[in-house]
Amino acid sequence: MSAKYYLLQTIRVLLISGATGSLVAFFLVSLDMATNLRWQHPWLLYLLPVAGLGIWYLYHHYGKNSEKGNNLLLNEIQSPDAGIPRRMAPLVLASTLITHLFGGSAGREGTAVQIGGSMAASFFPIFKIGPQDKTLLISAGMAAGFGAVFGTPVTGAIFALEVVSIGNIRYRSLLFCMIAGYAGHLTCMAWGVHHTLYKVQTIAEADPYLTDPLLWVKAVAAGVAFGLAGRLFAWSVRNWSAEMKRIMPKPWLVPVAGGIVMVALGSLPGAGDYLGLGVHTKDGTGVSIINAFQTGGADTFSWAIKLAFTAITLGSGFKGGEVTPLFFIGATLGNVLAPVLGVPVDLFAGLGFIAVFCGATNTPIACTLMGAELFGGGNILYFATACVAAYMVSGHKGIYSAQTIAEPKSIHK
Repeated sequence: MSAKYYLLQTIRVLLISGATGSLVAFFLVSLDMATNLRWQHPWLLYLLPVAGLGIWYLYHHYGKNSEKGNNLLLNEIQSPDAGIPRRMAPLVLASTLITHLFGGSAGREGTAVQIGGSMAASFFPIFKIGPQDKTLLISAGMAAGFGAVFGTPVTGAIFALEVVSIGNIRYRSLLFCMIAGYAGHLTCMAWGVHHTLYKVQTIAEADPYLTDPLLWVKAVAAGVAFGLAGRLFAWSVRNWSAEMKRIMPKPWLVPVAGGIVMVALGSLPGAGDYLGLGVHTKDGTGVSIINAFQTGGADTFSWAIKLAFTAITLGSGFKGGEVTPLFFIGATLGNVLAPVLGVPVDLFAGLGFIAVFCGATNTPIACTLMGAELFGGGNILYFATACVAAYMVSGHKGIYSAQTIAEPKSIHK
């Protein structure tokens, strides 16, 4: 390929990434506002069934194929066909804010990634490009969205490539996804948006590979538990959704019924910690992702409660994403396992943070890199160990149904 091609594609990627990073910055600021408003007015939770009906109405009447969410992006990368509607970005942004404002348990990465893919598609008529370049730019848009929403540009680039197909990475798009991840992140930062900082002690200060063999074995064991948790999460979302659609006589009743269940559960004592993102709590106490990195920062079944709340929310048609709840599930499970295994709480909360995400998305390389970007590279051997163990036991059915299998995890699928 000529230098002209690379220059032209870089310009296109920068335009998409700048637009994506800006919209993600707006989304993150709006999400903080929605969360704070819900904290100030807890009664908003009781309107969640009505909010669910509103989200269903928006997608039913205006969504076209936007309802498929991230799966639509994966389908378009694999085989450009139906196209990505421009309305995807505003629809998912608005519906995610509605979900969080009224107390649904959801994440934010799905919104950011869909914003990136939709922004890329909105430029296609201007660029006048063919199918191969479209798939490249959709991947770049996804990388920009992921890198911007979490402040992890390298992870965003690899995730956009690795998530499409189990056992295969399309390296043709690697350079442009790296540019997009970094440009999206820088754009978001330029708008004054800052990300949560996590601190995990480095076990081997002088050399990250001078490890304790027993600690490494414990990381393997924990990784297996994290992978099974990720597998359980994906299964729970799929089956709750399928069961709700089966028993409800009308499609619009699914989010209404799911909202009613969440109102009942969210009204229980202490349940407020499991609504919304779960990164922080209103007063800084209780169960949250941040607190899970400290001794006593989670209860025995905190991970299971968050799993159930999120499966009900997303399986009922509310919008947002799965990744931040997966961080919560993993960090709190790691917090609970740490004293049992006799290991540092912060390290195993960090391992759970990335490895449950890995188990649910089948992206071990991206999740290992996320550990390095968020927690520092000193423990990268433990990060990789936990992620690979989680990947191997999590099966082939993750949270993205459109993810294909290029190479099975073993000869026995």
